Amino acid sequence: MNSERAEGSGKLILAGAPIGRAQDASASLVSALRAAEVIAVEDTRRLRRLARELDVHLTGRLVSYYEDVEASRVPGLVAQLTGGRDVLLITDAGMPGISDPGYRLVTAAIGAGIDVTVLPGPSAVTAALAVSGLPTDRFCFEGFPPRKVGERARRFADLATEPRTMVFFESPKRLAATLSELSLAFGPGRRAVVCRELTKTHEEILRGTVDELARWAKADVLGEITLVVAGAPAIVTQASTEEILAEVAAAQEAGSSRSDAITDVAARLGLRKRDVYDVVVNPHRH
Repeated sequence: MNSERAEGSGKLILAGAPIGRAQDASASLVSALRAAEVIAVEDTRRLRRLARELDVHLTGRLVSYYEDVEASRVPGLVAQLTGGRDVLLITDAGMPGISDPGYRLVTAAIGAGIDVTVLPGPSAVTAALAVSGLPTDRFCFEGFPPRKVGERARRFADLATEPRTMVFFESPKRLAATLSELSLAFGPGRRAVVCRELTKTHEEILRGTVDELARWAKADVLGEITLVVAGAPAIVTQASTEEILAEVAAAQEAGSSRSDAITDVAARLGLRKRDVYDVVVNPHRH
């Protein structure tokens, strides 16, 4: 338990930035930008543009803080904090540390006994979830899916029986492939919502099945994408070892690899892929 504050230290302030419209910035963010002595920022050009739109004159020192330099910037920023200066951390959009740089600095500041506080702001995760029309009582944020095809397929196979609504970020260039793979892993009828350019001029929200959205995404898609996918329906299955083995064998006889057969059977029976794999590899234990 760490509750001691370093005497004479500054404060690390995490600032939620607008995800689209500048006018969505809070009054607290405007005040913090005006007063900040040091601003760690993902893109200095975007921050200056935001400041102009908010009629804010920046007087603090700007420190670039993006993914490639994040680790190297942390010691200097912690030194600023322990030296008594407040540091405002802001990313291009949304909240620092949520699929954006910030986690390393937060943990280092906490470890150094620095106070860490937050200025809440717009979030693409909760905005997309709210407009999706999918269940919001329980949800999970999965960030960006893996870029490599094999890793992405394994991640989706693990999530095929996840009962909570899932929120992903995705590159527009990979959206069609991701939706197609979700269709294979979750079944083509799983409901999903693509939120493109949320709160921006060309905002677009498309609802449908993952299969329908995959076909739509084959055309050129541009902009920031947040993808909301319904959780797996509650399925009560009493599948026996013999039934699981028979289903997997039938899928393999139809031309599927063992791995693909296990993934398909797990999704259809509402079982975890690892449990079906265990039955196939060690049938005598079940």
